[in-house]
Amino acid sequence: MTPLIWISLGLLLILSELLATSIVAVFLGLGALAAGIALQLGWADGLTTQLVIFSLVSLITLLLARRKLKRWFVGETRNKQNSNRHFQQEIGQRVEVTEDFIQGAGRVSLNGVHWDAYSEDELKKGDIAWVTANRGIQLFVTQQAPNQAAPQE
Repeated sequence: MTPLIWISLGLLLILSELLATSIVAVFLGLGALAAGIALQLGWADGLTTQLVIFSLVSLITLLLARRKLKRWFVGETRNKQNSNRHFQQEIGQRVEVTEDFIQGAGRVSLNGVHWDAYSEDELKKGDIAWVTANRGIQLFVTQQAPNQAAPQE
């Protein structure tokens, strides 16, 4: 292979990382760049030597730097336990129904934000309801306030 092919391949792999964000292609690209530079400098004449340089540089950089670079590209994830606590804050909150509930599904407004909501109760636009559960971006609501006791018979 010519140095131009190795260097072009390396640059394409590095640029492809912008689309893939798997944090692997960039290291293959660095390996290809190293093989192309070694070939250009006359350090690698045969294809076997080029492939060894490509493989070693790709593998070594992947093992040594992937974890650090992944934080830059992907970002940090929030502690799942803290995240669950945040979602639990909505439970017991009062909401206003903004769209009629049809077959148990409708929309409500909580703190000025519209949410998809589900309920076993028949709720109409303008009704007041209370959040009983929160699963991701879906609220489960009921007409009965959480601090009200169930009617006694």
